[in-house]
Amino acid sequence: MTTPAPARLIDFLGAFATGGLLTLMIWFNGTLAGYGTVLFASWVPHLTGTILAIVVLLFLRPPKASTQSPPWWAYLGGISGAVTVVLTSASMQSPLAVSGTIALGLTGQMIFSLAADKWGLLGLPQRDPTLRDGLALALILAGSVILIFFGGVA
Repeated sequence: MTTPAPARLIDFLGAFATGGLLTLMIWFNGTLAGYGTVLFASWVPHLTGTILAIVVLLFLRPPKASTQSPPWWAYLGGISGAVTVVLTSASMQSPLAVSGTIALGLTGQMIFSLAADKWGLLGLPQRDPTLRDGLALALILAGSVILIFFGGVA
């Protein structure tokens, strides 16, 4: 097994910025669902993203990365993305609001990522979770519980 490359500041900043953008996306989609339906709130960003992707591809004309076809499960990202947008838009309209929705999403991502590491899902190398991974999961779960059940108490 190879040792991972050391973390760089740009990696942390990129992850932090991505988390901020995800929060904004959930807020925008939830607000849109409040004025329409969750299905409409899912179609708007996906249609907008599709149009933008087509425009970028037409103007940049990037070279094809690979001649191989991607694995069948790679196409499931679009389905899970659409379901995620629908569910987060719906939960935004509940007492969970943005914070609870993000907390539950983060918890789900952490649990799935540990399972993917453990069993080598999606072509990833197998890696047994460490004590640090368990501690991180416990802290995220504890924070989620506090946020969801005690976040509205003033």
